[in-house]
Amino acid sequence: MLFISFTVVYLIRRGFVSFDVSSDTFIRTWLPVRLPWTILLVNTVVLFLSSGSIDLARRAITREAALAPVKSIPGVSLGDESNVPWLGLTALLGVIFLAGQLFAWRQLSASGFHLLGGTSSSFVYILTAMHGIHLAGGVLALAFANIAAMLDRPVESRRIVVVITAWYWHFMTGLWICILVLFTFAAQ
Repeated sequence: MLFISFTVVYLIRRGFVSFDVSSDTFIRTWLPVRLPWTILLVNTVVLFLSSGSIDLARRAITREAALAPVKSIPGVSLGDESNVPWLGLTALLGVIFLAGQLFAWRQLSASGFHLLGGTSSSFVYILTAMHGIHLAGGVLALAFANIAAMLDRPVESRRIVVVITAWYWHFMTGLWICILVLFTFAAQ
């Protein structure tokens, strides 16, 4: 709901016109923001990779939970399993994405667009910051899932955390795409 509200206000404010008393005309006060598209697209690729890695983590923990009863049978071997740290990789990619966002902000600032520099640039900072804060929450959930794995918590409780975090992470990826589409079509 927060992002829907921001999007609606962004679109309304973008189309807002003011009456200039001195010229007796209506003027647009919205300044287009030149976004650092290269870093934003690199960040998007990083976020897609992290979405893929968390899905692999979800599949691995689901498989582990399904095979847990079989592992308890004496003499049954399931073979050597490769334990790729998908959750750790996802958390690392999430941190890389957040660092990339800070780099994008630095590029915006260097090109003259600041948080308090006007409504248009403020919205870019606010939308990306809110997404970043929510993504940082996902990184914390991943850290919790990693700690639960290291403490050897029951597989079913770990699976629940990973599945919920995966859904959240996929939502954050989709939300990022929506924000980029909004910037693409509404920033002109």
